[in-house]
Amino acid sequence: MSDAYRVAVVTGATSGIGKAIVPMLRNRGLTVYAVGRNEAELAALAASTGAIAVQADVRDTARIAEALDGVAVDVLVNNAGILSTRAAFPDMDPAEIDAMIDINLKAPMHLTRMVLPGMVARKRGHLIYIGSSGGQAPYPSMSVYGASKAGLSLFCDNLRCDLLGSSVRVSEIVPGRVQTALYRTSIPGNQANAVLYDGYRPIQPENIAQIVHDVIVLPVHVDVARIEVFPTDQATGGGTMVKFEA
Repeated sequence: MSDAYRVAVVTGATSGIGKAIVPMLRNRGLTVYAVGRNEAELAALAASTGAIAVQADVRDTARIAEALDGVAVDVLVNNAGILSTRAAFPDMDPAEIDAMIDINLKAPMHLTRMVLPGMVARKRGHLIYIGSSGGQAPYPSMSVYGASKAGLSLFCDNLRCDLLGSSVRVSEIVPGRVQTALYRTSIPGNQANAVLYDGYRPIQPENIAQIVHDVIVLPVHVDVARIEVFPTDQATGGGTMVKFEA
């Protein structure tokens, strides 16, 4: 990691992957602005890690810009995302289409645009995006989520073209099944754990935090453009995963 990196912003910081990344960055000595919607969880995270809480929806760019006014951001981790439904596309509520595109794709773009001019001017910075295997291969009943993550992936590729010569790095981390709260509203009857995790060996949020750590500590002339990570028991595409039997 560049010794010049001092300040990081992490979205979706109150649960799952984001909650695991914040203490990792704090342990690296960075000042961390933790962005999330849950006031109580943010307060607890700030108390346990020393992170600076920013209570905001990632779509509220004005609120986040106000919190970061005058802050020289070196690392931006665009982690916040939603999978609000696993309905087939003909049965999907149009509002859910907008929500997934707004949170998974548009918000990272707007937040990137917010911090990027300063990174380019300082010739240092690292933009990290938590993508999804759903943006690389088709999965049933995930058409809009997949499209939003595929768009994010291509945005990363194009962004690297625009940033050549700036020393600003762009890394996309593409996980398979991670044990987080992402599916809590997309599987009815509070059955996400039973359907997706019981009897399986999914990736843990701390595993993704470790990958973020390993990406940023590389020398600044080395950029991990994209890394895919799956449970050993999961095959890419179609959501295929087998239960592990000892």
